[in-house]
Amino acid sequence: RAALDRATVLLSMTKGGKRIDNVWGSGGGQQSVKHLVKEIDMLLKEYLLSGDVLEAERCLQELEVPHFHHELVYEAVVMVLESTGEKTFKMILDLLKSLWRSSVITMDQMKRGYERVYCEIPDINLDVPHSYSVLERFVEECFQAGIISKPLRDLCPSR
Repeated sequence: RAALDRATVLLSMTKGGKRIDNVWGSGGGQQSVKHLVKEIDMLLKEYLLSGDVLEAERCLQELEVPHFHHELVYEAVVMVLESTGEKTFKMILDLLKSLWRSSVITMDQMKRGYERVYCEIPDINLDVPHSYSVLERFVEECFQAGIISKPLRDLCPSR
């Protein structure tokens, strides 16, 4: 109730919108999911072109949505599954490794991203026939690099 009363006061003030930005911020939580998904997709594509891990990390942090980092993990793994070469495989592995080591992506967000891929792999496999084997290999590499836990690795579906 106190929060609603405070919000009513702030909204009724002159230039209330600017005041709210100063009080609660206008970060990632205010952006639509559709917009955030598009931003993460562009971030990953730009990273694959430039190879600049630090820039990708900076862009992810600027989105101010740590509760949505599982989307980056999901999109990154799907890009690996859809790619046709080792370059994307290695670059995404390096990116996830860096984001994990710098604690930008938490264990929970990493786990949620992988679990989403695991749930959707049957559908992904319809479009990408060798996705199960690529996923198994990528998950094993991530486990070896210390990015994911043994229980998460063991959940990886196989054909």
